[in-house]
This record gives sequence, structure tokens and C-alpha cells, in this order.
Amino acid sequence: MYRLENTAEILKDNGWIIGHTVFCVYLLILSVMDIRKRKLRLEILLAGFPAAAVCGFFVRDIPIALLAAGGAVGVVFLIISRATEESLGYGDSILITVLGIYMGFWNILTLLVTAFFLGAVFSGVMLVRKKYTGKSSFPFVPFLTAAYVGGVFVGMY
Repeated sequence: MYRLENTAEILKDNGWIIGHTVFCVYLLILSVMDIRKRKLRLEILLAGFPAAAVCGFFVRDIPIALLAAGGAVGVVFLIISRATEESLGYGDSILITVLGIYMGFWNILTLLVTAFFLGAVFSGVMLVRKKYTGKSSFPFVPFLTAAYVGGVFVGMY
């Protein structure tokens, strides 16, 4: 019984570190998949939902309404994916939904602004170097990962 109480106390005291570590590893795995294959496995994406729900509800100190609103941001991106015939892929949108449930409304908006900014800088550099054209596409998950990891390191999330 002592070990169980001790473990619960450790999880309570260090839950945010565990949550950030889990999501950093999760995002890194998805980034590698997106770079290599330009396709994300649905099983791995869906595995993020229970982790997001548990970490978002028990670990993070964010009201449930903001966590639900963060998930709703991802649903908006799913609608955008559908309307644009996957200019932004469904996998990216599902991942945004998972991150929204984990991070909450305001944090997912900050993450998305940062990720789109990084993607725009990357696109600009590649266009100037004539590596890409206006019709080229590139994986988006690495930019979500970079925005998340950068935000964690500067204490934003």
C-alpha cells in the first residue's frame, strides 16, 4: 500500500513533466512518419486521445470547458480538411484535435500560430532557393512538433 501511495504522490508532483514527455515522444514519432511516408497511421493518432484526455483532465490545471474548446478547434480543422480536399490532411487535423484536448483552447491557438509561422518561413526559404514551387506540399506535423517542443522549453505550455 505504501508503494501505491508513494507512486500516486510522485505522479501528482511530476505529472506535468510526464505529460510533456509523453506528448513530445508522441509528436516525434508522428513527425518521423510524416516526413518519411507523408501519411500518419490512424491507430497511432487515435492512441493520442486517451492520453490527451487523461493528461488534460488529471495533470493539467485547465478547466474542462477550455479542453473541450481546444478539441473543437481540431474539429474545425477536420471540416477545413474536408472542404479543401485534404490540402491540410486529415491526419494533421486529427492530431490538432488531440493536442487541443490536451492543451486547451488558448494554448492550441498559440501552438497553431507558431506552427503556421514556422511553416511559412520554411516555405519562403524553399521558394527562394527554388526547391519548391507554389504547388509543392510538405509535411506539417514536424512544425507542430517544433512549436510544441519550443513552447515547452520556453515555458509557454
